[in-house]
Amino acid sequence: MVTILAIESSCDDTSAAVLRDNVLLSNVIASQKVHEQYGGVVPELASRAHQQNIIPVVDAAIREAGIQKTDIDAVAFTRGPGLMGSLMVGVSFAKSFAQALGKPLIEVNHLQAHVLSHFIQAESGSTPTFPFLCLLVSGGHTQILLLRDHFDMEVLGQTIDDAAGEAIDKAAKIMDLGYPGGPIIDRLAKEGNPEAFKFATPQIAGYDYSFSGIKTSFLYFLRDQLKVDPDFIENHKADLCASIQKTIVSFLLKKVERAALDHQVRQVAIAGGVSANSLLRSELQRICDKHGWTAFIPPFKFCTDNAAMVGIAGYYKYLRGEFADISLPPYTRG
Repeated sequence: MVTILAIESSCDDTSAAVLRDNVLLSNVIASQKVHEQYGGVVPELASRAHQQNIIPVVDAAIREAGIQKTDIDAVAFTRGPGLMGSLMVGVSFAKSFAQALGKPLIEVNHLQAHVLSHFIQAESGSTPTFPFLCLLVSGGHTQILLLRDHFDMEVLGQTIDDAAGEAIDKAAKIMDLGYPGGPIIDRLAKEGNPEAFKFATPQIAGYDYSFSGIKTSFLYFLRDQLKVDPDFIENHKADLCASIQKTIVSFLLKKVERAALDHQVRQVAIAGGVSANSLLRSELQRICDKHGWTAFIPPFKFCTDNAAMVGIAGYYKYLRGEFADISLPPYTRG
């Protein structure tokens, strides 16, 4: 059996996890509240918080897993993409920890880790078989991927500008709903009418996306309405949230459905932070039920950034003998 210690510090969550083969033993996450007052992640504050959290988080993960440090076979870490200062904390700690124990290092791509979270054995439930389609909607990334193997991920389509998560967060910021915007819009949308307002979606060829137009049209729509009624947002908050959420989710899944039909796959998954959105989850299930496909929807605890997903990616890399040199630096884009 292989025991992996995994470390994730790409943005504003410090996380450590322990996996034995593909079975999750512990997954500890320290979130940062300091960014709420700024309406978004402040990179310098994030890296400082990671420095404070990394040692107690790793210690808690090892204790909760019921193992000793000497039981660890390899240390997996998020190398990128992400915020450079935040990544530096996790990468530096992983290197030092692995070197002190004389254990190999495994570098993990944050986006691949999100997709591979579907293979974590943490509770009952099936896992996808290859090939399958995955919609990755994570922070600044939106991609449709065709997976033929754990690391054979063909990008069928992706955003050419803003990502879905950015569009949702921007809409929340325009309406001054607070941070993080995605969960707030999702909560308010459940109280609103998704047909109340219509927003145009871009006509992008193939499987690619563009969300800058949706974001801009939403801004202009509100600007025009506020000229007539200064309380428009407050009076129609739930309907606005429901309408913009439906526009984005429909745009996402329309291309996913087309890609699944074109490539004749019968398994469709979602991954990444936006996969926690309730409408996206229910609409994917509806589409899969319509076609007789199998939908793979991650547990909420694996949607946001966490080390468990880094650990499962690290486990499959360990089996392939893909170890990292200690000189490898982090990277911000990938």
